[in-house]
Amino acid sequence: MPIPDDVTGEEIDKSVRQELMSLPKTLAEDVARNLVMVAKLLDDEPEQAYQYARVALRLASRVAAVREAAGFASYGVGKYSEALAEFRAARRMTGNSDLWPVMADCERGMGRPERALAMAGEPEVQKLDRAGQVEMRMVAAGARRDMGQADAAVVTLQSPELASHSIQPWTARLRYAYADALLAVGREDEAREWFAKALEADQGGTTDASDRLAELDGVEFVDALDPEQEADEALKPVAEPKAEEVEEAEVEEAQADEEPEDAEDEVEELQSDEEPETVASEDGEPEDAEDEVVEPEPEAADDEVQGDDVEDPAEGAEPAAEERSEERAGRPEKDGDES
Repeated sequence: MPIPDDVTGEEIDKSVRQELMSLPKTLAEDVARNLVMVAKLLDDEPEQAYQYARVALRLASRVAAVREAAGFASYGVGKYSEALAEFRAARRMTGNSDLWPVMADCERGMGRPERALAMAGEPEVQKLDRAGQVEMRMVAAGARRDMGQADAAVVTLQSPELASHSIQPWTARLRYAYADALLAVGREDEAREWFAKALEADQGGTTDASDRLAELDGVEFVDALDPEQEADEALKPVAEPKAEEVEEAEVEEAQADEEPEDAEDEVEELQSDEEPETVASEDGEPEDAEDEVVEPEPEAADDEVQGDDVEDPAEGAEPAAEERSEERAGRPEKDGDES
């Protein structure tokens, strides 16, 4: 596992450094640097922390601090059986009972809440400091809930530490556990009150008390300006269109191409219907019907007024015909001999 150059190993606790003094200097430095990486990544990147812990364990399995670190790394990734084995090994090496609560919680994680509850009554609990006893109380309450004893879990958490107004490292987690237990038995108003108290004590943000309060109040938070989410959205591949969608698009495009032709055909038909019919003239040439001007018939009143002044074209035509016939009659006929 690669380790950044700025990690020297000097960052570890002084007591752990003293334990590593039993190792060769180079080996001790390598183990120390891996333990630093475990501590750095345990909360945010537990899987990577677990890998660094395995390296340290392979290099120095006889060091109690290494076994303890390996136990917490395994616990962080849910490997409770492996974690319990490492905690037991560390406890045998040191004879210390500080790991008793987390060992009991591993029993819970392995599906054995009754074992965890039995450990809460062992004499080792009396050897724990105040923080350890509070931790053991929370584990016991969790075991009660695992066994379906929700009301008993509420009673288990009631203690002087819960009623205290002083803020201690465990205060936020204890109040949060109590609020969650109250909610499990339907005491919603009291649960909301204790979630608020947990939020007051949670200066390091170790719990999600604010989210639980918002949930009880029916408030939802949406982070619309999350840069990581926007980056993820930008990196998402563009979905390719389905075959059915492509076919539908092609059909629509073909119809769009045909529509202008149909429109032109309709326009031509309308123009052909509106074109005037041609009429053949006496000379045989077609004439447009539009050229024929149909004069409106004169009104009856005008005919009566102008009837005497208008000459009848038929009357004028008869004398002219008679004159032409008289002229032909007066001409001498030519003999056939002369021709």
